[in-house]
Amino acid sequence: MSFTASMLVATLQGLVFGCPELHAEKIAAAETFRAGLRAFAETRPVHGECGGYMALGAALVDKGGTRHQMADLLGLVTSYEKRKLHLGYRRAVLDAPLPGHSPGVALRRHEFHYSTILKQPDPPLARVFDADGAPLSETGSYRGHVSGTFFHLIAREATA
Repeated sequence: MSFTASMLVATLQGLVFGCPELHAEKIAAAETFRAGLRAFAETRPVHGECGGYMALGAALVDKGGTRHQMADLLGLVTSYEKRKLHLGYRRAVLDAPLPGHSPGVALRRHEFHYSTILKQPDPPLARVFDADGAPLSETGSYRGHVSGTFFHLIAREATA
């Protein structure tokens, strides 16, 4: 697959990548795509879930330990070299806006990935809890118009 700036459309609000840890070298080589994504994000919101979050980050370390440049819209650095299963339902209370949702809104989500976070210097996007209500350290992050999380949105939590 060839990644190009023309893949971006005026209504883009999310970035979904299937397993960027398996295609990190191609994403890193797709400078036109990464430059187009950065230009788009200067004026419009972009949110990445799971693999999209990883692609929006600064770098991704593949299973062989090689570091690959990603879009650098977030400071996130992830690793597939040091794999750990992350699986479960999540409750996320937003600390920052997400396209279509305001701060303070609670969202129900699920998470499934093997990558680990090596660096996450940007502010947390949300306070995140597991299905038993225990707080989790993987909060997602945001910078400017860009946000991302490892968890996938299921539904907005009903209000009383």
